[in-house]
Amino acid sequence: MKLKTRLIQISCDGGAATGKSTGAKMISKKYKLKFLSSGLLYRYATYLIIKYKPKNKIEFLHNNFRKLQYKRLERINLHTPEISEYSAVIAKVGAIRKILKNFQVKFSRNNKNCCIEGRDISTKILPNSDIKFFFKCNLNTASFRRFKELKKINPKIKLKEVKKALRMRNILDSKRKNSPLLKHRDSIEIDTGKLNKQAMLKKMSKYVDKMILKKYGK
Repeated sequence: MKLKTRLIQISCDGGAATGKSTGAKMISKKYKLKFLSSGLLYRYATYLIIKYKPKNKIEFLHNNFRKLQYKRLERINLHTPEISEYSAVIAKVGAIRKILKNFQVKFSRNNKNCCIEGRDISTKILPNSDIKFFFKCNLNTASFRRFKELKKINPKIKLKEVKKALRMRNILDSKRKNSPLLKHRDSIEIDTGKLNKQAMLKKMSKYVDKMILKKYGK
């Protein structure tokens, strides 16, 4: 189905390395939606803090995100072990979450056809999104998936290190006080441990097409 004048907003949530970024990117491409990864925003915030070591982190990030062009993030390596570890700490700070939330909400207002992925999109950023997907897979699958990605950057990395980091990240995300990782009651669950990319896209598309038909008719 072609969008034409139809407006669709999709939220994708899930733990680390559950395939939500892959699923969100594929569905965005198929339905011509503007894509945004909230995780990339937190990694960028971490990157800026590590690089510039500002005295006032909140004011510094506020100024940087106020004029940020999202496409710029694609040109920076934001998947280093240091950034991965520290971004979980950054994500717990309420004032930082507010800055990044404002950026995401503004993005959704400027792009009525969009798909945003992260950990609190359905519950905090796009609670009125047309479709809410929640991605999950077992820790072993997620760890191996992330291990293959990181090994391209760091050949010496160990699978057990990745697994330990992912386990800790999911615990921190689920138990943090500010906007914890939660499954929205209306979310459609996507178990990526049982689906390849084609099957994942097919399953997601089925729900998107059904929503379009219900909202706009033929």
